[in-house]
Amino acid sequence: MRVFRVALSGDFLNEEGQGAYGDCGVPLLERHAFIRHHFLLDQAPPRLLPSPPGGRGVGGEGESYWEHFYSLEVKPEHIAGVDGLIVLRPWVKRDTFAQGAGGLVVVGRSGAGYDKIDVQACTDHDVALFNAPLALNHSTASSALLFMLALAKKLPQQDRITRAGRWDLQAQVMGSELEGRTLGIIGLGHSGRELVRLVAPFSMHVLAYSPHADAEQAHYLGVRLMSLEEVLREADFVSLHCRLTQETKQLIGREQFTLMKPTAYFVNVARGELVDERALVEVLRNKKISGAALDVFAAEPPPPDDPLLALDNIILTPHWNASTTDVWKATAKAMAEGMIRAACGLVPDHVVNRDVLDRPEFQRKLAAFRVNET
Repeated sequence: MRVFRVALSGDFLNEEGQGAYGDCGVPLLERHAFIRHHFLLDQAPPRLLPSPPGGRGVGGEGESYWEHFYSLEVKPEHIAGVDGLIVLRPWVKRDTFAQGAGGLVVVGRSGAGYDKIDVQACTDHDVALFNAPLALNHSTASSALLFMLALAKKLPQQDRITRAGRWDLQAQVMGSELEGRTLGIIGLGHSGRELVRLVAPFSMHVLAYSPHADAEQAHYLGVRLMSLEEVLREADFVSLHCRLTQETKQLIGREQFTLMKPTAYFVNVARGELVDERALVEVLRNKKISGAALDVFAAEPPPPDDPLLALDNIILTPHWNASTTDVWKATAKAMAEGMIRAACGLVPDHVVNRDVLDRPEFQRKLAAFRVNET
């Protein structure tokens, strides 16, 4: 038997040192005597551990923790003596490997997106990165549909007048239907295709801009592939589902927003950096589009003075709308199973940097754990 040591980022925990979101895969890991696990406690919320004399405690950054927990980073000391790493929010940068990767074999990203992980740095240091690419497909798409319905039905505005007792304002908050409207999807990947399935009962006309989409598959789904400009001009609802890359960063800016109909709605359930938020604020303030809904932001969390927070024609959620209890169970299972495979000298499912699999040093590190295979 050879012990396989797994570290989990501290943001899986709450202030009491318990799993903040329920099971994060630990019970599955604990079934195997050759796996040990620990949490990176210096990344955990404050008050997790007793404060040192005159200090604020070692669990995070004191009162500022919740302002910066999306900026947490995995440091070189975090991976010392670690064979597998599971991360929720922290960055894994090239600096993480400043002292080499040591015995690190795999990194598991507890979710689908991995834009906060330097994939090339992982490959260069013979570390495989795997994720849970399918776990959030439905929940991301259903979040987009939720936003579309809430925007069309003017749910926030109707909620506000009801709480204010202003039933006399009913005529000012009359909504519309999705039925027969045109949906423009940017990125016809897993969640984009799932959104197509979900809107089928609404008889929407579906357009998509997705340069790498399979034309035959799009035709089968009843989706018209078009240029970005054409989609923006024709759509009543625009929903972002593409990955964040150097090519897609600020894909939607002032020029793109000016193409949209004044009656159109904009939805982003992908990544905040895909959008020029200053341009979005401008078109919303000037009522150049009817409204927007965001689950993601360029800066997370957005600062208290972010102008997006002051607008009344936008719905905002904290990059968590798709993170349901069902999704959490699925990603926890995927992370644990990936670590268990690595701990047995096997390649995890859904490796992102496939090139690493042919590297001799990675193969050597992985093979050392085949003694655990049953």
